[in-house]
Amino acid sequence: MTSASSRTAAVATPLKGIRRTAARRMVTAWEAPVFHLAVEAEMGTALSVKERIPGATVTDAILAACARALTDHPSLNAHYGDETVTTFAHVNLGMAVDTGAGLVVPVIKDAGDLDMAGIAAARRDLAARAREGRLSMADVTEGTFTVSNLGMMGIDYFDAILNVPQVAILAVGATRQEHVRDEDGTLCWRPRARLTLTCDHRAVDGATGARFLTGIREHLETI
Repeated sequence: MTSASSRTAAVATPLKGIRRTAARRMVTAWEAPVFHLAVEAEMGTALSVKERIPGATVTDAILAACARALTDHPSLNAHYGDETVTTFAHVNLGMAVDTGAGLVVPVIKDAGDLDMAGIAAARRDLAARAREGRLSMADVTEGTFTVSNLGMMGIDYFDAILNVPQVAILAVGATRQEHVRDEDGTLCWRPRARLTLTCDHRAVDGATGARFLTGIREHLETI
């Protein structure tokens, strides 16, 4: 017979390290006045990077598109704090990585200066070291923008929480085949994915965020 005490047994695990820091940042992020923008992007060109560039993935195409769009729209490559917006000359892309110890966000430094092959190599190195627990503090700091891709987990779309003090974050959903009408009126199947941008309204207005997100889509469809 099972006792009442055994049925209610529980294990309390205090947060520490990266997870404790992340929890504290989430509280700050939840206080920010945010808004969300979403577009559908055609993913055929992004999917083709696997054949064009050895070792590259759709995630690398997304990261490259974001790096280019941030170069075009530097007001999104920024931090907010103490009623001040600080923009940066270099694009340091954070990428959310699921590990056995929880979610971590290593940063590809100077991503705007890298080609697709360079971004792919940096992404592979950081993701491997994240899952092995070998990231240094330098690997997870100085990010200016973050990408969270849950498409590979079958999530169609979601709203990502800001990675404060960054002013925006991109959420990427799964690529699905959709029946769409081509420019000449022909119905056809196309691979498409939902891109959702979360912006801090203290630093970014709706029109600026819309132009930036449209820029990401344009780069992603022609990368």
